Amino acid sequence: MKFSPINERRWQQFKRNRRGWWSLWIFLFLFVLSLGAEFIANDKPLVVNFDGGWYFPVFREYPETVFGGVFPTEAEYRDPYVQELIEADGWMLWPPIRYHYETINYDVETAVPAPPSAEHWLGSDDQARDVVARLIYGFRLSVLFGLALTLLSSVIGVFAGAIQGYFGGWLDLLGQRFIEIWSGLPVLFLIIIMSSFVQPNVWWLLAIMLLFSWTALVAVVRAEFLRVRNFDYVRAARALGVPNQTIIFRHALPNAMVATLTFMPFILTGSITMLTSLDFLGFGLPAGSPSLGELLRQGRDNLHAPWLGITAFLTLAAMLSLLVFIGEAARDAFDPRKSLQGGGV
Repeated sequence: MKFSPINERRWQQFKRNRRGWWSLWIFLFLFVLSLGAEFIANDKPLVVNFDGGWYFPVFREYPETVFGGVFPTEAEYRDPYVQELIEADGWMLWPPIRYHYETINYDVETAVPAPPSAEHWLGSDDQARDVVARLIYGFRLSVLFGLALTLLSSVIGVFAGAIQGYFGGWLDLLGQRFIEIWSGLPVLFLIIIMSSFVQPNVWWLLAIMLLFSWTALVAVVRAEFLRVRNFDYVRAARALGVPNQTIIFRHALPNAMVATLTFMPFILTGSITMLTSLDFLGFGLPAGSPSLGELLRQGRDNLHAPWLGITAFLTLAAMLSLLVFIGEAARDAFDPRKSLQGGGV
C-alpha cells in the first residue's frame, strides 16, 4: 500500500519517535497474544487423540461417554478419572496454563490466596483461581471494551461536532449549552447509580458509559469545522450547489480526522481506566468476570498477599504507559510543526 506524500511524512515522523514506535509493537503483540487466551490458559486440552479419533475440546464440548466414561455431561478434563480414561488409549495436549479464568483449584495445598509457585506462576486469588489466567483474559476484555467504547464514542462525537461546526448559528449555540451541562454532570456517580438499577454486564456497561464519553471529541471536531467551512474551496462547492453531506464527508471531515486520530489513544486510556475504576468499586462487570479492577480490589482486601495488588498495578501501569506513548507519537506525527530532522525520543 502506497501512502500519499503527507501521510508518508506522518508515518516516518511516527517511526522517528522510538518510544511510541516500540510501544505500538509491544502493545500489538500483547493484544494479539491475548486474543488467543483460550490456547494459552484453559482447563481443557487443545487436542485429544483417543481410540484413533481426534477431538478438539477448545472448540467443541464432548460428553464423558465419548471417552468411555459414565456421565453424559461434558467431560471434566482435570478430573484424574477422565485423564486415566483418555491416557489409557490416547493422549492430550494441554495449553501452557491448565486453568481457565473461572477455574477453581480445589487441590491447592496452601491457604488461599496461594503464593506464586510452579503450579500458579503469579499465585492464586482468594477463590483459588489462577492469577495469570485471569490476567490474560482480563487484559483482553479491558482492551476490547476500551476499543469498542472509543470507536462508538468517537463516531457520535465526530458527528455532533461536525453538525455544530458546519451549520453554526442556533444549532451550534444550543449544542454547546447542552454539552456544557452534560459534561458538568458527576459522571462516575451517575454511572454507579445507573449500574445499580440493572444487572451489570458488558453491553449494559458499554451503553451507560457511552452516554457520557461521546463529548470528548466534540470541541475538537467543531473547531476544525468552524475553520474549514470558511475556506475558499468549501465556499466554491456551496456556490456550485454541492450537497451539504458531500461537503462534510469529502472536504471537511478529512481535516477533522487528524485531530480525532491524535486523541483516540488517550480516549482509549480513559475508557480502560473508567472500567477498572468501576470494577474496583464493585459496580462494573458481573461477579466472576476477568477484571483488572477486581484483581486490584482483591489486592486491597488481601494485604497479606501482595502479589495480587502488585500484579494488577504493574499490568495497568504497563498497559496505560504503552497507550500514552503511542498517543504521544501519533500527536507528533500529525503535528505539522514537527520535522523529520527533529530526531526521535
